[in-house]
Amino acid sequence: MAPRHASTFGWSMSVVLRRWQQFADETFKDLPHGARGFNLLSVVVHEEVRTQGALATRLAVDRTVLTYVIDDLEKAGLIERQPDPRDRRARRIVATEQGRKVQAEGEERMADAEEQVLGGLTEDQREVFRECADRAAEAIYNASPGADLCGP
Repeated sequence: MAPRHASTFGWSMSVVLRRWQQFADETFKDLPHGARGFNLLSVVVHEEVRTQGALATRLAVDRTVLTYVIDDLEKAGLIERQPDPRDRRARRIVATEQGRKVQAEGEERMADAEEQVLGGLTEDQREVFRECADRAAEAIYNASPGADLCGP
């Protein structure tokens, strides 16, 4: 293993992220907006996000960008906009039956991809890596609510 120094962390994270991105791009090449579309679909399936604005905040994506992703996923029959029973002015984004199926299949394929990306680690190390990455991401997200953390 190479000696550790200040640039090692950035290099390590970029190598892991690039490899993950390669798998994500291949896995979701037929899904509108690729991995970003899958992330939106996953949040809609697994979380109670009431409005399009709340969804943009949760995904850390600019609202104008999110509109295009939602439009294209809706055209593909994976999500639909429904009136919010609590606020008729608002629209909820809801996964269709087909959207739930596509999301579940995508989750299985991404689990396989994660195993390949993290193949150099033991199962225990993989779990620790995932937990630490989740905690770091949540801390960054919570420190910058509403910011586009995925942009330049």
